Amino acid sequence: MQTLKKISLLIVLFTHLLGVNKSAGQDKSMMPHKEESFALLIPKLGILIDSALVHNGLVNYRKLEIDAKESNLKSKRKYWTRNFGVQADSRYGTFDNYSSISGDNATINLASNTQQLNYNVGLYLKIPVFDVINRKSQIKQAEAELAQAKSLVKSQEDELREMVIRYYEDLLLQQNLLEIRATNLGNAKVNMEMVEKEFKNGLVEITEYVRISDMTSRISADFQKVKSDFIISKKLLENLVGFEIQ
Repeated sequence: MQTLKKISLLIVLFTHLLGVNKSAGQDKSMMPHKEESFALLIPKLGILIDSALVHNGLVNYRKLEIDAKESNLKSKRKYWTRNFGVQADSRYGTFDNYSSISGDNATINLASNTQQLNYNVGLYLKIPVFDVINRKSQIKQAEAELAQAKSLVKSQEDELREMVIRYYEDLLLQQNLLEIRATNLGNAKVNMEMVEKEFKNGLVEITEYVRISDMTSRISADFQKVKSDFIISKKLLENLVGFEIQ
């Protein structure tokens, strides 16, 4: 029975060693060196916010809406001028001209056909009742639409600022977590190497060796998860502010 137990234990150990060696070979390129650092030169928060406000498409769209509303308000205020203006017309052709000559005893009427150019120039002023009554209401509506557009821009800018702050703080958090996980992984690798040597020299039980191996694998997996979160956080902030963070 004891012999079978030892054989089973050796089989488990051999299988585990194969898995650990395979995993170590796959993760070798991803494991950090001692001198590797994940620190970024992250610009100040104010710079990130200003850049996001400049590059954000929705904010720029809202600002264009303000320009459109301002133009509409100016048009409404000047709308009355369309009822006032200068009118001119000209005609060229053959015209019938009549004239009369009065004398002491008789009046002589004369008729003639002449080709000539006639033109008229004058001022006009129209006062449509509907325009007079509705003008104040139209201007008030245009002013309200302009105020609404400005309010939307401010609201959008506030939301964008909050988003940049959240992404900025999340990136700092992920960077700090990654540095901690990298240190833990480096320590775990050193500890694993020591345990392997002690196990080969018969100083460590197989159960302890397996426990340390499992712990190292979990630390390595945790490092890769935090590294992925760090990259995602970095890309999200870069996409928001419009430039790459080195």
